[in-house]
Amino acid sequence: MGNRNLRVSELIKREVSDILHTHMRSEAIMITVTGVDVSPDHRNAQIFFSVLGEEESVEETLLFLRGKSKYIRGELCKRIVLKYMPKLRFTYDDSIRRGDKLLQILDEIDEQSKSE
Repeated sequence: MGNRNLRVSELIKREVSDILHTHMRSEAIMITVTGVDVSPDHRNAQIFFSVLGEEESVEETLLFLRGKSKYIRGELCKRIVLKYMPKLRFTYDDSIRRGDKLLQILDEIDEQSKSE
C-alpha cells in the first residue's frame, strides 16, 4: 500500500470513528473502528470494526452500520476533500477475540508447565 493510501486510510478511520461517536453516540458506544483498507483508486473502502459484547450484537451492529453507510459517507464528504469519496463496506474484525483466545491458550500452557 502506498504512502498516500496509508494516509487516506488513517484519515477515514479517524473520521468514521468520530462520526460514529459524536452523531450516533447511543447506538455506536460499543463499536470500535479497528482499521480501514482503501482500494488503490480510492473508490472503495473496507472498514473493519469490533464490538464489545455478545456474539448476537455483531450481526445487529453490522446491519446498523450498513444502514447508516450512506449517512456516514455523506458526513465524510463534508470533512474530507478527495477526488473520489470511497464507497464504504463494513466488515467485522474478530482479531481481538482471536488474540484473546490465543492468550488464554498460552496462559493454560504456562500453568500446565509450572504444575509439572
